[in-house]
Amino acid sequence: MALEDGTIIKGEGFGHETTATGEIVFTTGMTGYVEGLTDPSFKGQIMMSTYPLQGNYGVSDDWYQSGKIQVEGYIVREVCKEPSLYSSQKTLDEFLKEYKIPGISGIDTRDLTIKIREKGAMKCAISTEEIDDSELIAQAKNQLSIVDMDLVPQVSTKEIITFGDNFKQKAALIDCGVKKNIIEGFLKKDIGVVLFPYNSDYKTILDYDIDGLMISCGPGNPERLTETIENVQKLSNRLPIFGICMGQQVIAKSFGAKIYKMKFGHRGSNQPVKDLTTGKVFITSQNHGFSIDKESLKDTPLKLTQINLNDNTPEGFSHEELPLNCVQYHPEAGPGPNDTNFVFDKFKKMMDDY
Repeated sequence: MALEDGTIIKGEGFGHETTATGEIVFTTGMTGYVEGLTDPSFKGQIMMSTYPLQGNYGVSDDWYQSGKIQVEGYIVREVCKEPSLYSSQKTLDEFLKEYKIPGISGIDTRDLTIKIREKGAMKCAISTEEIDDSELIAQAKNQLSIVDMDLVPQVSTKEIITFGDNFKQKAALIDCGVKKNIIEGFLKKDIGVVLFPYNSDYKTILDYDIDGLMISCGPGNPERLTETIENVQKLSNRLPIFGICMGQQVIAKSFGAKIYKMKFGHRGSNQPVKDLTTGKVFITSQNHGFSIDKESLKDTPLKLTQINLNDNTPEGFSHEELPLNCVQYHPEAGPGPNDTNFVFDKFKKMMDDY
């Protein structure tokens, strides 16, 4: 593997024999490699697990968060070749080969994590083929920055899909890269879901006689979603609104807040979040590399409601007048703690009361 600063690290390849590029990021979850690999928010990135052993419980289709692996490559300390879980359908190696994704093991992931924390997320290239070191470094350097990539169109649904036709309430879900568990989170609360492409016109959304609007999580730079931001602006005073992760950033942007790229982001299932109203602290699952500029919220009608206890970045906000609630973390977990599952109940109540 090569980094844009010229670093070369050699290990043992697994998965598909190919060369891939992406932004290298680390995730701290002890479990959940299947959910992480299939999470659309990792599109355009090479994922590295900080927990040393990966693949020990195999792979099952039941854990997928989308229809395929979304990461560009996978870096681990040690990959297990013989999973022990009875419900495992394939090995991690077989999983990566199936979707033509390269993996590399035998890497000192602790040292590499420290490097990313010090220098920030960097452009990276990994190869399981014969390739010259200088060529791999050049591929790492010459790729587009994730700030300049249009990744949401690659993961968003291309057609309108309905889930839970039999439920009385329906939420429109603008798909910027939604996880399967988010849709299931609504269905478990007896809320039907109408899934829309990220650039659906606001009039089309209103034609479906919906009771609420949600903007999903997704990969890359929220600033590039100009169509989504404009549609949220037009819908903001017509429906109760809910946002998760990138959805929170898109909604904040639609009200005039500013977004910035974080040094290395939050990825894992152990991020502490404090509710500023109740004083309660939740342990949350997160996956994002961009954040809202907290100071810029002061010039908007948005009220900060939750903060991250590690770095004080915004984790939630509401509106001074409108029925609107957003969170930066993943209340549906998958994997991770279930501390914040009540957020779905909060959105359901907003729709009930509207």
